[in-house]
Amino acid sequence: MKIIDNLKDGYEILKENNISSYKIDCEILMSQTLNISREEVLLNLEKEMKEEEKEKYFNYINRRKKDVPIAYITKNKNFWREKFIINESTLIPRPDSEHLVEQALKLIKKDKSKRILDIGVGSGCLSISILKERPYCECDAIDLSKNALKLAKINANLHQLSDRIKFYKRDVDNFYNGKYDLVISNPPYIKKHRIKYLGAINYEPKIALDGGLDGLEVIRKVISKSKYLLKINGKLILEIGYDQKYKVMSFLREKSFFINRIIKDYGNNTRCIVSTNKN
Repeated sequence: MKIIDNLKDGYEILKENNISSYKIDCEILMSQTLNISREEVLLNLEKEMKEEEKEKYFNYINRRKKDVPIAYITKNKNFWREKFIINESTLIPRPDSEHLVEQALKLIKKDKSKRILDIGVGSGCLSISILKERPYCECDAIDLSKNALKLAKINANLHQLSDRIKFYKRDVDNFYNGKYDLVISNPPYIKKHRIKYLGAINYEPKIALDGGLDGLEVIRKVISKSKYLLKINGKLILEIGYDQKYKVMSFLREKSFFINRIIKDYGNNTRCIVSTNKN
């Protein structure tokens, strides 16, 4: 069968299973199957597929129809300007989290050397994206998950940054390694009882989603500890839930942080707060 015929069969299967992005998903999975770009797939629609290629493609389709995220099937995800290896040990990097990278780059001039801490490093996409563009900066990265740290190290090696980023299996409560110019964090911020209603997100690790009963448990911990980990006038860049702005701002002020800016995501929801440690 030709590529076009297998694509069409894939479209039908995913459409019947209510996968709204069925068309682009099939093209991405075909690209992964044939190890060519999506553009090359579309330029070679009349090419015949081998039986083993067809079998591999429909294996991917059968996983996707169960709502398994594309990034967990293809084992990679583009984020900022780079491609990252991804597996079920970490959250899938999302475009909205690129705002944290953008804000960090605005704060650090290209020729400056800054000490950065990434709390809850996950796949490493935030700190690696920043270090790629700021060659004189170094980063410490912590996470509770041994498997997340393993993946982050793989990504650091992939992007040739192993000498500029150090990893620690540590809770922020039990971490002290000097003072930092910048702390970045995309902590768990979903209310515990809401996680089971989030569909495809259920394939992602609960530890990276569960923000406790009110969704703010880990955020409060990150802010409290950042108070001591940051230098005076050091910056904290924090990703938050769309409905958490006022509570997080209140807690930041309580801990003597000055709110610099509130950033909205691509859906026009509050997503990121930049603040300064004042004393």
